[in-house]
Amino acid sequence: MAEKSFKYVIVGGGVSAGYAAREFVKQGVQPGELAIISKEAVAPYERPALSKAYLFPEGTARLPGFHVCVGSGGERLLPEWYTEKGISLILSTEIVKADLPTKTLTSAAGDTFTYQTLIIATGSAVIQLTDFGVKGADAKNIFYLREIDDADKLVEVIKAKSNGKAVIVGGGYIGLELSAALRVNNIDVSMVYPEPWCMPRLFTAGIAAFYESYYTNKGVDIIKGTVAVGFGTNENGEVTDVKLKDGRVLEADIVVVGVGGRPLTTLFKGQVEEEKGGIKTDAFFKTSLPDVYAVGDVATFPLKLFNEVRRVEHVDHARKSAEQAVKAIFASEKGTSIEEYDYLPYFYSRAFDLSWQFYGDNVGDSVLFGDSSPTSATHKFGSYWIKDGKVVGVFLESGTPEENKAIAKVARVQPPVDSLETLAAEGLAFASKI
Repeated sequence: MAEKSFKYVIVGGGVSAGYAAREFVKQGVQPGELAIISKEAVAPYERPALSKAYLFPEGTARLPGFHVCVGSGGERLLPEWYTEKGISLILSTEIVKADLPTKTLTSAAGDTFTYQTLIIATGSAVIQLTDFGVKGADAKNIFYLREIDDADKLVEVIKAKSNGKAVIVGGGYIGLELSAALRVNNIDVSMVYPEPWCMPRLFTAGIAAFYESYYTNKGVDIIKGTVAVGFGTNENGEVTDVKLKDGRVLEADIVVVGVGGRPLTTLFKGQVEEEKGGIKTDAFFKTSLPDVYAVGDVATFPLKLFNEVRRVEHVDHARKSAEQAVKAIFASEKGTSIEEYDYLPYFYSRAFDLSWQFYGDNVGDSVLFGDSSPTSATHKFGSYWIKDGKVVGVFLESGTPEENKAIAKVARVQPPVDSLETLAAEGLAFASKI
């Protein structure tokens, strides 16, 4: 089989790969030096669109509209951009073996690729119910959402089952965004999750209460404290119902499962140091091997602001870590230095006419401020998290761009506070004066 050789190889073709490619060009990569190897069939795109506008009945997003780097206000890198820059975009190619000591990657088709410097940008894979042997979990019309192929299949079935019934398994990001997208498509939606409230990794009970009431008012049936334990099927192998642990059975034409992801590190096991479920890196995303970098979901890196190491699964970090790694590679070649990665954790979501942002860390005591009534006209409310007398995290629903900048600044500066009561009373005004 063919062997191809490159100075730089990025394995993985998601958001990180696209932003890394743009930074490589900024840094002066020469034609023929860089390859991106992706198992997907399309050039890197902004993955968050798949759970939002890609599924909307109107104002629908489609490629080439959301190739990177439009998600952060940058230039849209079409497939021809890579060709013009002399970057080899090797699509529909899955790497099945990585031999880091010999700097060789092998594809499922048996082709080999050698490199001098490697960037691991493999991202995450969704956790599937078939992994746990859930009965009937391999039925047709049970969907997971990670790649554009998944979204295309979901779009088809939404059209085929118009006015049908959907069950969303999971109450996190995917659960909340997909419930909203399916309701907008006039599908009957039930959302099932085992936790006492939605988005428990980020939301407090107070924040979650708003979204649960808001979604209920939009016609989403929320079922908490139980899990899916089996699926019924018809003679065509299509899903017909979801059996819950508490004995209830929900009719379903469509099931979407969003129960988390796992970083794709298997190829590199035993070859690089790992920590907290990811590949351990320094503040420049260099791994324990000098010519191997890891970015995005797979990297466990020093989070300077909180003086700890962490792995972050979010598009903002996928973009920024990729850029940092490429800058570090070129600095190392030139014998110069760059600043350490100093990341402010950031998460956001949009669903229905809602839009929230969160910055910092959700630890310590929390206070709710603003109007968190689900029937509020503005539904502008938020939360501060306070630890050791300082504000360490801020959440805001329906903020203006200026207000979102203000809460980001608070999370970065970590101003001291005397009293939680005063902070709750001041609300957003506290952030605006920092």
